[in-house]
Amino acid sequence: MEHLTMSYSGHPVLKGVDLEVRSGQIIGYIGPNGAGKSTTVRILLGLQEGYGGTARLFGEDIRNAGIEYKKRIGYVPETADVYDMLTPREYLIFTGGCYGLEEKKAEQKGKLLMQQFGMDNVFDTRLSSFSKGMRQKVLIISSLLHNPDLLFFDEPLSGLDANSVLVFKEILANLAASGKTIFYSSHIMDVVEKISHRIVLLNDGQIAADGTFEELKVQNTEGSLEALFNQLTGFHQHAQIAKDFVSIVEEA
Repeated sequence: MEHLTMSYSGHPVLKGVDLEVRSGQIIGYIGPNGAGKSTTVRILLGLQEGYGGTARLFGEDIRNAGIEYKKRIGYVPETADVYDMLTPREYLIFTGGCYGLEEKKAEQKGKLLMQQFGMDNVFDTRLSSFSKGMRQKVLIISSLLHNPDLLFFDEPLSGLDANSVLVFKEILANLAASGKTIFYSSHIMDVVEKISHRIVLLNDGQIAADGTFEELKVQNTEGSLEALFNQLTGFHQHAQIAKDFVSIVEEA
């Protein structure tokens, strides 16, 4: 990304973002709500027009790249709708086909990946009956089915049980080790701190920090990513807000 800018109705959301990411990195891409994280991702996914500056993926300006580069991307949004009346078999065949996978290949890989999550017994059960965590696993599988080189995960642990969280963290580590690049956005700071090779903090449309957690901690003398996040974004009112909130709750 080179001097990436974006405005909505005259209001600047991105104010000149410069960022270069290499393959094999897990990027903790964090920031407060409204900082511009989702806008950045939408631009890179080719879903957002009207931006300024340049965005290059795989060495090519995405403005001139057509749609072929999208076959090399996987994406799990924070809020995603699945087709409730489909089964995982049908849904994964459909999403695999969108990325150019043959039906038989998508079906075979989908079933094997469902099996790894202990869900092969519901491969032909309608998604409408699935819990949030089960749906999330299907979404994660659909994002990886076509073996992408670049992955965007926005709050991917939502609804997952403790064992599945452990598995998913290991999956991320293995994907990065194989050369894949992962943008990981979450408000769960301790997870971001532990899994990220590099942390990029976006605040008010600009990059406020970029480096490993150890590098950022040395620069800002904070003991945790959560504390560092609060320091860099200038948010120090959490304790007082919580106290006032509870006092209102407890009013007679």
